[in-house]
Amino acid sequence: MVNVAEKDVTARTAVAEARILLPEAALNALQDDPKKGDPLRVAELAGIMASKRTADLIPLCHPLPLDSCEVRADLEDSAIRIVATCVTTAKTGVEMEAMTAASVAALTVYDMLKGASKGIVIEQVRLLSKTGGKSGTWSA
Repeated sequence: MVNVAEKDVTARTAVAEARILLPEAALNALQDDPKKGDPLRVAELAGIMASKRTADLIPLCHPLPLDSCEVRADLEDSAIRIVATCVTTAKTGVEMEAMTAASVAALTVYDMLKGASKGIVIEQVRLLSKTGGKSGTWSA
């Protein structure tokens, strides 16, 4: 792990997104009240839960105390856009937590709709912005 002992504790925020392309069968299943529940709401919860476990999943990632994590999954035409926002006050950035939240939320949608179509595509998992720390503000 990188030594962060000398770094300042600062407020840090990161926003990440994932897109999920839905074939017609998966889109129909999403709109037809799936048996496991609402995939978008379940995915939001899964993303939040995953953000809190990031250090367990990513080698050499510092465990961070999250001040907040919000995950939003919205249907846009035949795709789902997931946006995860994580906030911490710590010595290192929260980008990995936001990226993990978006990724696991997307995987959850896939899991809940895979019975309707194996052709679901998860794409464009990326960091949209980050604030705080020595490097300051960055946005895509």
